[in-house]
Amino acid sequence: MATIFDKIIAREIPADIVYEDEQVLAFRDINPQAPVHVLFIPKKPVATLNELAPGDEALAGRLVLAAAAYAKREGFAEKGYRVVFNTNGDGGQSVYHIHLHLLAGRAMHWPPG
Repeated sequence: MATIFDKIIAREIPADIVYEDEQVLAFRDINPQAPVHVLFIPKKPVATLNELAPGDEALAGRLVLAAAAYAKREGFAEKGYRVVFNTNGDGGQSVYHIHLHLLAGRAMHWPPG
């Protein structure tokens, strides 16, 4: 079954896309938890981090590198930001297509909720 992220990749539903390459798409979260809240997703469907397989190292790394490049480009890398992967229900995952949350624009606290 297609997720909302699959539909965004296919351009079946709109999103505020801020980054795209051949393997990664990034867009602003519709329910932001910080002044900057961008989701970085692989175009390859992978439900959770648990489903990443040998050979997916580069894909996972591309998500992280794309987020870091975006932070630098937008000018908040030096001040700081947070990246998060939520996995399954207790981890807070609500869309079963892996995604990296990039949060910035305010001080982050630890531990998170």
